[in-house]
Amino acid sequence: MAENSALKDLRLSIEQGDEEGATAAAQAWVEAGGDPMKAVEKGLREALRNVGEQFERLEVFLPEMMMAADAGNAVMEVLEPAIAAAGQHSESPGTVVIGTAKGDIHTIGKNILAMLLRLAGFQVHDLGEDVPATAFLEEAKKRNADIIAISALMTSTMPGQRDVVSILRDTATRDTYAVMVGGAPTTQEWADQIGADGYAETASGGVDLAFRLIDRPQLS
Repeated sequence: MAENSALKDLRLSIEQGDEEGATAAAQAWVEAGGDPMKAVEKGLREALRNVGEQFERLEVFLPEMMMAADAGNAVMEVLEPAIAAAGQHSESPGTVVIGTAKGDIHTIGKNILAMLLRLAGFQVHDLGEDVPATAFLEEAKKRNADIIAISALMTSTMPGQRDVVSILRDTATRDTYAVMVGGAPTTQEWADQIGADGYAETASGGVDLAFRLIDRPQLS
């Protein structure tokens, strides 16, 4: 019961963006001999997932989300030494290369997804905005990526998502990487049409999709 209460306090501090409180809760957990990896899985990640879902329901906004992320980062500064001291390691589920399609300079949605992916444990390499199709492939090769994520916020830039899939086919690397797409004008039908592996309407949905794609046979 006490353990559940401690994790609840940790989650609540993160969700409220209380960096000082979250740090204190993490320190108390470690000093009491709590499993630091349990604090990551059942405290930190659940809290950030909750905030992401609240953001998409318009119950919280970008400043609150960023405050929660800062609190989560502060918690990891406490937990990481404890994880190392216990001989454990926080295993990353996979590596994602993310960017906004060629011609598109909108980044807010892409940035939120990148942040949530990082906080879910993924290694994320953000190429930024207006990214050529070839750059996605080059970075995916360089980083030994599992997933390529492409955002498009305008109908006119959606073809940039299709170009990434096409270049993967042309270079015989299509089965090497899972491709996920998103952005206001995109749909599941569009993803199917261009041969992407998945589409997510929301940032938290994008994290769920990334976990599903990681489990594809060719990625495991």
